[in-house]
Amino acid sequence: MTSPLALFSDPFLLRHDTGAGHPERPARLERLLADLADDPERTVSSPREAEREELERFHTAAYLDEVDALAGRPSQLDPDTVLSEDSVRAARLAAGACLDGLDAVVEGEAARAFALVRPPGHHAERHVGMGFCIYNNIAVAAEAARATGAAKRVLIVDWDVHHGNGTAHGFDERADVFVFNVHQAPLYPGTGRADERGTGAGAGFTLNVPLAAGANDSTYLRALEEHLIPAAAAFAPDLVLVSAGFDAHQRDPLGGMRVSDAGFGDMAALVRELADTHAGGRLVAALEGGYDLDGLSGAVGAVIAAWE
Repeated sequence: MTSPLALFSDPFLLRHDTGAGHPERPARLERLLADLADDPERTVSSPREAEREELERFHTAAYLDEVDALAGRPSQLDPDTVLSEDSVRAARLAAGACLDGLDAVVEGEAARAFALVRPPGHHAERHVGMGFCIYNNIAVAAEAARATGAAKRVLIVDWDVHHGNGTAHGFDERADVFVFNVHQAPLYPGTGRADERGTGAGAGFTLNVPLAAGANDSTYLRALEEHLIPAAAAFAPDLVLVSAGFDAHQRDPLGGMRVSDAGFGDMAALVRELADTHAGGRLVAALEGGYDLDGLSGAVGAVIAAWE
């Protein structure tokens, strides 16, 4: 029997210790796991670690060597991207959760999957980690879907408040992966202009919708209706992946947007309908940002409800 939504996470991900005062802290996932534990009807599956070969489909061998050399000791990839002794294994589990979610959807075990993971991934470029991100979890899943023949055309939807530069740049020259970003601008990392549409064979397969601070539920939903829906219809994906960040929430300290719990639920419902229309319902999501615990809890709950 197919489950409507498979959830993947693991308590080991809490051992990615970013230090006192860091916004991407273990309490984020601890809160979500506590929320899920309150509902005995929900099952959260522990993922496997992504293997080197799977990570190397997206990331360069030199970068993976650099990260492997940091395993087991505190370090930093940049001033924002902090590693503790267990961070490299946690990052492999985070990427593995997306791969397990992909497998569950492709094999028909679940209609949709949501990897509740940390560290997040969408800022990680092929050759470098940044912005709290070590491996680009959703990009690793996209490459797996293409390499294994699970999908011919992958649509990535990123609604994090920050532009997903690593994902966008990683597929910039590709026509088989369409990357859609709706994000606040100006804001870190400073990429994601509307005129960035892809290059070479990938021209037209990148779509950025930068929004000014203060955008609310209706602004975000209108952006998806006016830009994402027609783009998806033209692209006709057979798999939808979501970089599900929640730092556009009205409570979030790192963004300046006004999206409510219900607004995230509405966006999730729209993306679910899009996947149903074009991709046989196949949808896999990964947690990205979201740094207010109450805002994160409420918004993730609304998304899960929309996908169940």
